[in-house]
Amino acid sequence: MHVTHLSLADFRSYARAEVPLGPGVSTFIGPNGQGKTNLVEAVGYLATLGSHRVSSDTPLVRVGAERAVVRAAVTEGERSQLVELELNPGQANRARLNRSAQVRPREVLGVVRSVLFAPEDLDLVKGDPGGRRRFLDELVTARAPRLAGVRSDYDRVLRQRNTLLKSAAMARRHGGRGMDLTTLDVWDQHLARVGADLLAQRLGLLVALRPLVDKAYEQLAPGGGAVALEYRWSLGEEAGDGPEDVAVASREELSELLLAALAAARTREIERGVTLVGPHRDDVLVRLGELPARGYASHGESWSLALALRLASYGLLKDEGPEPVLVLDDVFAELDSRRRERLAELVAQGEQVLVTAAVAQDVPEMLVGARFAVADGRVERD
Repeated sequence: MHVTHLSLADFRSYARAEVPLGPGVSTFIGPNGQGKTNLVEAVGYLATLGSHRVSSDTPLVRVGAERAVVRAAVTEGERSQLVELELNPGQANRARLNRSAQVRPREVLGVVRSVLFAPEDLDLVKGDPGGRRRFLDELVTARAPRLAGVRSDYDRVLRQRNTLLKSAAMARRHGGRGMDLTTLDVWDQHLARVGADLLAQRLGLLVALRPLVDKAYEQLAPGGGAVALEYRWSLGEEAGDGPEDVAVASREELSELLLAALAAARTREIERGVTLVGPHRDDVLVRLGELPARGYASHGESWSLALALRLASYGLLKDEGPEPVLVLDDVFAELDSRRRERLAELVAQGEQVLVTAAVAQDVPEMLVGARFAVADGRVERD
């Protein structure tokens, strides 16, 4: 799979941009703040319906514009498609596929597949659990786009349940009569059903990902130690002794575990007015050797671990379907010369590799291909 043309209108710093692309390596060179990352961010948005830099669409729309449009022509083998997303902050986004009638944005997931390396990836190792949950869920959806609907359903049920818990907490704090919590039982059932589906997908993903992460880390840092990924769940003692117990559980069993954990946590949840157990509270523990990477790994080790997670994602998607577009956003500037060369060796043969860098010298020589200069909102082929 590769993008043959990228078109932007009022996206980030670009009033308009038309960028012809092809297979192989394409490098965007320019000083910081000129819009290099905006280009590859647009590709990532088409693949995930989200940005790796911000959590809302508002910053993606150029100042003074009402909406932004991101469009890409994509080729996969003998098949070509045109995918378009219209970003409307505060309103529903719109999507089109092959200039046909409007479809739901999540229906275009899978047309563009990408794996993006960025400086923000260091948070996968050093940051809060939310970043690791997002990493899992985006990769789950890339493997099976239908899971976007499951994620959306889970978020909707969680919001409804939290609203009910908040009302119950406020009523209790103000000395009111106890609320009828029969409705909460219904939302517990919904949360357990959808949450079990999401949990099963995450656990299955980790099973496939573990050996690939360990292999990628060894390629980047030979002899640096074994890497392990452990799913840390929030279900409490009611669900068993450890993550191995749920790794082999069926969806029905996972649903029952979630229901038991919700029942056990209900008093605390009503006191705090928020859902305390479920996939939205889980985490992935990254270990290097016998120690958790967070808090113990050096800066160089953390970078190699983050890169290994992305390389493993790329390998998994490549093995299971169309090869994803590989994006390296200002990554080489963060690496020492040894890691630069090793990373370049591992990605140089990708079907399409998009690289951004402030100066050409940051990009290893083996990543030869098309070069674009980016400055003052213009993208020009060198």
